[in-house]
Amino acid sequence: MSPLDMKITDINCECLGLSRLCLMESAGKSLAEEVGKIAVYTFSKPVKVAIFTGSGGNGGDGFVAARYLLNRGYEVDIYNLNPTIKDENARINYEILLSMKPRLSHLNIYNLDSVEDIENTQIAQSESFSEFIIIDAILGTGIRGKLRPKVRKAIEVINESNGLTISVDVPSGLNPENGEISDIAVDPEYTVSFHKIKDGVELAGEELTGGSVICDIGIPIEAEYFTGIGDLLRLKNRSDASHKGNNGKLLIVGGSKDYFGAPAIAGLSAISAGADLVYIATPTPAALPVKLTSPDFIVRELEGDYLGLEHLDEIMDLVDSVDAVLIGPGAGRCEGTSKLFNVLAAKIKKPMVIDADALKEVDINLVKNNENLILTPHLFEFKAFFDKVIKELGIRSNDFKIADATNFNMVDGTVTAFQRIVREIKGTVIIKGEYDFIVNRKRFKINKTGNPGMTVGGTGDALAGLTASLFSQGLDAFDASIVAAYVNGRAGDVAFEKDGYGFSATDLTKNIGSILLNG
Repeated sequence: MSPLDMKITDINCECLGLSRLCLMESAGKSLAEEVGKIAVYTFSKPVKVAIFTGSGGNGGDGFVAARYLLNRGYEVDIYNLNPTIKDENARINYEILLSMKPRLSHLNIYNLDSVEDIENTQIAQSESFSEFIIIDAILGTGIRGKLRPKVRKAIEVINESNGLTISVDVPSGLNPENGEISDIAVDPEYTVSFHKIKDGVELAGEELTGGSVICDIGIPIEAEYFTGIGDLLRLKNRSDASHKGNNGKLLIVGGSKDYFGAPAIAGLSAISAGADLVYIATPTPAALPVKLTSPDFIVRELEGDYLGLEHLDEIMDLVDSVDAVLIGPGAGRCEGTSKLFNVLAAKIKKPMVIDADALKEVDINLVKNNENLILTPHLFEFKAFFDKVIKELGIRSNDFKIADATNFNMVDGTVTAFQRIVREIKGTVIIKGEYDFIVNRKRFKINKTGNPGMTVGGTGDALAGLTASLFSQGLDAFDASIVAAYVNGRAGDVAFEKDGYGFSATDLTKNIGSILLNG
């Protein structure tokens, strides 16, 4: 499991009502239990435990483990490398230990303010700790760039000692994503991982991480597969030195003499989601209304009432200057538009979102090998786009229905059906509904945000514009889809809180920016 996905899962537990403080308690308890098992099998008499802690959640796990180890009769020394604990839950557990005075248990806490303090510790100065357990709870998945001098010295002391070393989640100094060591890392006999083994530990192998132990700390599977506020961590950080156009340029191809609201709403959503520049290529009857919707749009007026092959060159010129393309909203259905969308689907190599009427026209064979593709259908459009696949697989309409969300077999059957179908393409699909299903060949997520008020026209266009905007800003297809589904639903929920069922899709788009910022 990637460190990012683990962090997101931790945060999303809170969306289910399971606090991260509870998870830290469970992790610390599990760590103490594993230390106890290892001690019993390794040593012939009681041993002392030294816990090196940092300022993040990894250190918090160490603080919790200290309490349980003390209750088991161990003498525990904590070597805290940063008295200013950054993680709120870790700080709570650190303060619990500090409040345990006058001391009735064998606990010593040492705040190491300098490299010299580390060099003067009992562990650094003695060679007699052969029956000593050292817990590395310094960095875990929190490694960022070059190691600070104190951290580096602590790792040296740990590696030079004769104690049995146990790392928490990931050996400090080892890259938690790829398992590489750029400077120095703790060389443990064991690594205790919580919930799932991290990618870096798996890639590094036993030679660098010792024996692997995985502890179940009570994270429900739903926390992994439901979207939540934690998924906002997938967003890209903007450079302070960036300028206009560096953070997403998007082209929307849509609209017709019958519909101009759809591309306009998609554009409003895209701007609210942070795209720097939004181009809208639309036929003449829709061009002026789209321009009047927002002065922020760059509108390319295309002659005629509907989109057609005669507009191909103009559209492809625009494609060359953007980062992502959205095709379909408000385009209507006619032979010329159908031909255009199929040619565009085949020719465009940029990240592409296909929505609305384009889903009813584009041939699946033209896009099935495109990994940089997102489809945003509701169930009817999904069935139309994948019609041949559904028939070949013999999947029935009832396989898509969740009449009872508490029924495991029903939910599992629906997820399985969607995955079997979507496996026929390399892109990602957001199936809109009471629950949004985000599916690709390897992964799926379920989004529960949103409300019945989102049956109002245009909320699907808002989702398409939001998705394409995030796609243009550098998120991959699956991550853009996850974040877009969550944020679009949350924006609808906030609009409902303000105006009840009287909110519009335009109202929804006004909430997108604040939700991306604050959740």
